[in-house]
Amino acid sequence: MTKGNSTKITDELYRYVLDHNPPLDEVQRGLVATTYEKFPDVAGMQSAEEQGPLLAFLVRLTGARHVVEIGTFTGFSTLSMAQALPADGRIVACDVSREWTAYGREAWEAAGVADRIDLRIAPALETLRAMPREPHVDMAYVDADKESQIAYWEELVPRLRPGGLIVTDNTLFHGTVLDEAATGSAAGVRAYNEHVAADTRMESVLLAISDGLTLSRKR
Repeated sequence: MTKGNSTKITDELYRYVLDHNPPLDEVQRGLVATTYEKFPDVAGMQSAEEQGPLLAFLVRLTGARHVVEIGTFTGFSTLSMAQALPADGRIVACDVSREWTAYGREAWEAAGVADRIDLRIAPALETLRAMPREPHVDMAYVDADKESQIAYWEELVPRLRPGGLIVTDNTLFHGTVLDEAATGSAAGVRAYNEHVAADTRMESVLLAISDGLTLSRKR
């Protein structure tokens, strides 16, 4: 095995990356700060700062109009994608917490994109299974409970249009994917990665972005 890049991401280099990405706007930055202030113990569930511009870029790149998000938390990723959608685009945002998503609702309103977001407070599998079965989803972002990810995948892939994209966060899961004896969420991510890599309906790449990001395109 030849490792092609040994660049270490120091705090200074990470700041350089952020400085050379599209900057967060006032509403986005305020939501990130509020999340760390209100939920310091679980703020790590928020998508990394550099992922907001990346998700927006992917929405525009795919020409997405119908996006599904599994795992909304306080809504930073939702906001980033909604801002990149055309005016008639929609995100179905799935979460089970009214407390967390209340902060997202405030930010979406402040950014003027609340009408593009259909927040559904219910188990995500219920929401997915209630959707039409035919291919109609342009892009999906999966960032929720890791032990259910294969089930989410199996509901999403048939509903994804050809050329559509599934973006999955935390696919390195803090490095625990290397542990063959992993349990719980780490085991879920390991199983999901194997499942995704073996699925011939899709073509996928696992990228070492933040905590691991997998991009999967429907053939």
